Amino acid sequence: MPEHQNFADIETEFRAIVDRIVWCTVATVDRSGRPRARILHPVWQGSTGWIATSPQSLKAKHLAGNPWVSLTYWDQQHERVELECKAEWDNSPASKTALWELFKSAPEPVGYDPGMIWPSADDPSFGALKLTPARIAVMRGITSEGDVWRQAIE
Repeated sequence: MPEHQNFADIETEFRAIVDRIVWCTVATVDRSGRPRARILHPVWQGSTGWIATSPQSLKAKHLAGNPWVSLTYWDQQHERVELECKAEWDNSPASKTALWELFKSAPEPVGYDPGMIWPSADDPSFGALKLTPARIAVMRGITSEGDVWRQAIE
């Protein structure tokens, strides 16, 4: 797969897939080292992803032990985006409010009203989970060919 130095080189194709598919499989690792997958709805600002989710969830317990997650967007035409990201909570009031507004203002199907799930951005069960990719692969069709972008993160 061709490797790209700049996220901008793959951003158009990345956005075309993630904004159309919207929901992705996200895998964490539990305390026993076993993978656990679930379907989540990130929103992306450039190469940074955000998930509105509970900091009191099982995934939060998994992330406390291992902050790395794997994400896969896939459709029946085999267009897909695969990501390896470091996840970290940013639950400052400013970040939670910004994420709330980001979800509310993004056009559907990416955006939605988080008030359907949480009473407000300052609710303790509403959390802002930030995703920083170390690797993004964008692939079209049934082959494993595609474009890859990497960045070094700790």
